[in-house]
Amino acid sequence: MRIALAQINPTIADIAGNKEKIISFIKRARSHDADIVVFPEMATIGYPPMDLLENPKLVADNLAAIKEIADHTKGISIICGYVEPNNEKSPPLYNAAAFMRNGEIISRHYKTLLPTYDVFDEDRYFSSCTEQTVVKHMERSIGVTVCEDIWNALDLDENKFTDNRRYDIDPVKILVDKKSDMIISINASPFMRGKNRFKRMMLSEIARKNSLTVVYVNQVGGNDSLVFDGNSVVYNHRGKLIGHARPFEEDLAVVDDSSETEIKIREDEIEEIHRALILGIHDYVHKCGFRKVVIGLSGGIDSALTAVLAVQALGPENVTGVTMPSIYSSAGSIEDSRALAANLGIRLETIPIRELFDRYRTDLASVFERKKEDVTEENIQARIRGNLLMAISNKEKSLVLSTGNKSELAMGYCTLYGDMSGGLAAISDLPKTLVYELAGHINAKWKMIPEACFTKPPSAELRENQKDQDTLPPYEILDRILDLYIEDRKSAEEIVSAGFPEELVRKILHTININEYKRRQAAPGIKVTAKAFGVGRRIPIAQRFRP
Repeated sequence: MRIALAQINPTIADIAGNKEKIISFIKRARSHDADIVVFPEMATIGYPPMDLLENPKLVADNLAAIKEIADHTKGISIICGYVEPNNEKSPPLYNAAAFMRNGEIISRHYKTLLPTYDVFDEDRYFSSCTEQTVVKHMERSIGVTVCEDIWNALDLDENKFTDNRRYDIDPVKILVDKKSDMIISINASPFMRGKNRFKRMMLSEIARKNSLTVVYVNQVGGNDSLVFDGNSVVYNHRGKLIGHARPFEEDLAVVDDSSETEIKIREDEIEEIHRALILGIHDYVHKCGFRKVVIGLSGGIDSALTAVLAVQALGPENVTGVTMPSIYSSAGSIEDSRALAANLGIRLETIPIRELFDRYRTDLASVFERKKEDVTEENIQARIRGNLLMAISNKEKSLVLSTGNKSELAMGYCTLYGDMSGGLAAISDLPKTLVYELAGHINAKWKMIPEACFTKPPSAELRENQKDQDTLPPYEILDRILDLYIEDRKSAEEIVSAGFPEELVRKILHTININEYKRRQAAPGIKVTAKAFGVGRRIPIAQRFRP
């Protein structure tokens, strides 16, 4: 059987556009003599549509689209994800896959396992269906699963991505017991660091242990904070990888399931993160209706990395850098910003803020009388810069990319309505140490970032001789503690037992907890780790939990 992996990049709720994309991929698959073409989960609507699913028109338009798609199935079979109304249960929808051929929907398959962890909230919208159906096609017995249904198939020690078997039901086992010799899994599975290695191991084991073919098709593209990496694959009955769609881009890969030729994939985790951020920036900007972005350049590594990623995502002609020196800005930082802009070929604007800052202090003098300068004045500078960036954004219809990293956001080392201003926080899920690692990875190939950005001590330059380490622990220590607390969900005692000083641990964890109010007002970021701030980490602002 010749199987076409239709790895598409849908736009959420663009039913007409998604439908036309699906039909065009069907035509391409037919031209490659494919017997069956497989599309991702909820391909008609895009994932995740969240509360848009509560709109009856969206559901109706999606049903009309799936019927029109069926009209284009002459001589070829299609499996396509969509949403099916459920009039017997509540919630009133199924997350569904349609098997279509010759203008008809031959069978419908509904998702059983509805994830409610991390970024997922599917039982808010969907009913679970425990009946698994096998469809006969070209002398094969095909079991169709929808995303999570295949992620619960094996109790693997490394299965941290599904929190180690959350469900009592194993849809894959049910299909194997019904004599399936092929599992086709349609997915909208978001990218995160390290996930692909586990996924490939899991799918290979499912195929090998059950002596069946596994076809896994994943959505690609950026939707808000989530990036879908594609990486659609086919494993034969021996657990050997025999087909692979290109990661982080739309692709149609046609695979003969009888192939015994094994494909090898080179692991490069940091390059995966690199490509995920480029795709996330590109799709967020374009799907929100923008073409251009503006970035405040400080001469530091964070704004430099953000600018490089923006240029790689959008092209230099669509990126504007703005340097806004104050009385505390070093000459080196200004020169590093200019050198970066020249290396990238982007437009650079320089707007000194010294006079604006002086005017603020003059106008506030009577209110601040006999009070010494402190963080208040530092924040004023950051907010002046934020206002200037937003003014340029409004005038030029461009999107501001804020440049803060995960370490700063965790510790509240950022200013509301200042450096946090923006429409997208492009690197907000990268700890500072990962910022340096990714920037070094990029510079090893392209030499875009001035060397001084790597070597000078990190500084917000909001007061004389300010350094990040005046306020924060060394990033090498801070990031390890953040990882244990945020991603691994360890308690203070467990982190201390890992070898960190108790006083430091409790101070860091307390600081994280009291800064939730800032993170709630931050721009959305691009998720690349197992636990990102934002939709996947829901913490009350007014609370007194002490870890």
